[in-house]
Parts: sequence; structure tokens; C-alpha cells
Amino acid sequence: QVQLVESGGGLVQAGGSLRLSCAASGRTLSRYSMGWFLQSPGKEREFVAAIKRSGGSTVYADSVKDRFTISRDNAKNTVYLQMNSLKPEDTAVYYCAGKDSSFLYSRQIRYDYWGQGTQVTVYA
Repeated sequence: QVQLVESGGGLVQAGGSLRLSCAASGRTLSRYSMGWFLQSPGKEREFVAAIKRSGGSTVYADSVKDRFTISRDNAKNTVYLQMNSLKPEDTAVYYCAGKDSSFLYSRQIRYDYWGQGTQVTVYA
């Protein structure tokens, strides 16, 4: 099975940018459809973005379209989430998730593997 480790979170002013990374080990990342999710305090985990294992297709939550970009480098076994124009409401723990599949998934129940999360805090 694959192990996922997120990094790149931190404290940023509104309007700023961060790039999150999700590094995979144990198995090659190219087998996995990947997603990013976020969880704000007191709320359920929610979908942010997903990318097919080939990298050919992506899907985004409406709240992050045109601000966030998901990408992957299978040679580096890493998935990224570039976050621009950050808002205080983007503050959350961000998780990456993986599914051994060629399809694209936005529902967290579809994913089998999860990282431990990385905190993103956006201040006004």
C-alpha cells in the first residue's frame, strides 16, 4: 500500500499563496487517482480538488476554482496543490488522499489512503 505525507502548510496573509505537497512512498504514485480535501474546525471534511493518475483530468470544488491548481509529478511521486489568492475561509487542515484507480473521484469515501494533514492558516 501507499503512504502519503503532506507538507507545505503554514501561516499566510489573505491574498497570498502556498503550495502544498503530498509525497508518496511504498508504491508508485502513478497507480493512484489523487485528491485534496480540507477540514475546518467543527466542520466535516470537504472536497477541494482531484486529479487522474495520468494527470490528464482534474476537477475542483466551486469554492477554489480559478484560485487553486492540482498537479502531479509521477516521476517524483508527488502531488501538489498550488493555492493562490488565499482567503481566511481557506483556513483548514488539508489532506491528500489516494485511490488505486484510473477514475476521478470527488467523494472522500472513494479514497483508500490518507495523509496526516497539514495546517493552513490564512489571516486577514
